[in-house]
Amino acid sequence: MRALLVVNPAATTTSARTRDVLIHALASEMKLEAVTTEYRGHAHDLGRRAAESGNVDLVVALGGDGTVNEVVNGLLHGGPDPDRLPDLAVVPGGSTNVFARALGLPNDAVEATGALLDALREERTRTVSLGLASGTPGTEDESVPSRWFTFCAGLGFDASVIGRVEQQRERGKRSTHALYLRQVVRQFLGETNRRHG
Repeated sequence: MRALLVVNPAATTTSARTRDVLIHALASEMKLEAVTTEYRGHAHDLGRRAAESGNVDLVVALGGDGTVNEVVNGLLHGGPDPDRLPDLAVVPGGSTNVFARALGLPNDAVEATGALLDALREERTRTVSLGLASGTPGTEDESVPSRWFTFCAGLGFDASVIGRVEQQRERGKRSTHALYLRQVVRQFLGETNRRHG
């Protein structure tokens, strides 16, 4: 089996030592190429390259929900085609790991890697439904690029909060529960002031 491990070095709960252990464990079971993301959107580019190459059987995303989302959107860049796309596996390394938890994976990266290796040995796979969010043709949002999502998509208040969090992360802030909470409060107060202003 040929596999690509996409590693987000900024994943909040994964250390360099943990990454090395995971790489060693996965490489012992398959022909593995491990690539560390270097820029925003790199996981997307790696997923796309894996899908287009036709020589990768499995893509493993080591990171949080954002890394998983980027990889999924890269894999599906040319559209969904289960016969030509590599399988996807997730090893949680972010702060919340909602998708990995929804799949029933342990939140510990080492334990999740063990579960992944067990599933590969037993040839167990799982089909996951996806959604596609896109702009509405003929409206001002039609220029918004379509985006696949694995477990949820938001609009309105929650999308604005995520937008605020992403702006803070671009400025070097770490993704923490406190960061999300601060942005929820700021978004709420900002919307309240606009309604009363």
